[in-house]
Amino acid sequence: MGVNIYHLVAFLTVAVWGTTFVWTKLLINNGLSPAQIFTLRFIIAYVLLLAFSLLRSHFLRRKLETAAPDKWLKVQHRWFASNWRDELIMVALGITGGSMYFLSENEALRFTTATNVSLIVCSCPLFATLIIGLFYKSERFRPLQIAGSLLACVGMAIVVLNGHFVLHLSPLGDMLAFGACLCWAFYSLLMKPVMDRYSAMFITRKVFFYGVLTILPYYLFVPGLPSLDVLLRPDVLVNLLFLGSVASMLCYLTWSLCMARLGAVRCTNWVYFNPITTIVFAAMVLGEEITTYFLAGTVFILLGMYLLNKK
Repeated sequence: MGVNIYHLVAFLTVAVWGTTFVWTKLLINNGLSPAQIFTLRFIIAYVLLLAFSLLRSHFLRRKLETAAPDKWLKVQHRWFASNWRDELIMVALGITGGSMYFLSENEALRFTTATNVSLIVCSCPLFATLIIGLFYKSERFRPLQIAGSLLACVGMAIVVLNGHFVLHLSPLGDMLAFGACLCWAFYSLLMKPVMDRYSAMFITRKVFFYGVLTILPYYLFVPGLPSLDVLLRPDVLVNLLFLGSVASMLCYLTWSLCMARLGAVRCTNWVYFNPITTIVFAAMVLGEEITTYFLAGTVFILLGMYLLNKK
């Protein structure tokens, strides 16, 4: 596939992630906490991806084990990375892209406004650019691309603030939101050394596994998973299956593929589109108004993305 296809896939992935705020809100209205929603969607995603990997390995085994053993070694199911260092990176990916990211983002909403959280978290491409650029010279931006990133960031701020240019500062909540922002930036950084050595499916599966494993200590201090009666409600079950199978399993998988093809920085810049898709979907489902500030911010983001991808 050409590079433009991966840009389209990255945009569609962010578009799906932008809708998750609506589905999550519906689940919260049914009594589930954000931590419970994260745990359940990652468990669903891990089980589905594990089952697919095992079945794929089983059906390919007879076909390739004797005819093409070298190819079979590349596609066979594996439980662990090649060495303990890579396995530790997988643990770190599960924390930064899973448990710690979601916990810090959702806990931030308890202490500060949703506008502050959205504004800080969606600025992660800027921090990802700076952090990854410190370690990888090939990922550093030229002046034109830096201008594009700043332009897209301004557009994102206009969309999120929506004409209300007064921020209510809350040090604890804002720091937690900034922590979520840094988590995703370091998740992008940690992906680089393993993308060339492991398949996107293997990396994604490990992210789900360690994401669930590292959030379990959280339940020592808060109530555990909801009752079966709640989980079997049709609206709860459908929303959880969507979040687990599409927004988690499929989207994390496509995101890993896009990062491998586009580079961590160029791929992460598509996060700027997150608030746009959220507002469009909220207007379609919840009847929220699309304002002139939203349109102006969208233009800024589009211009910024054009400069970012200009050679």
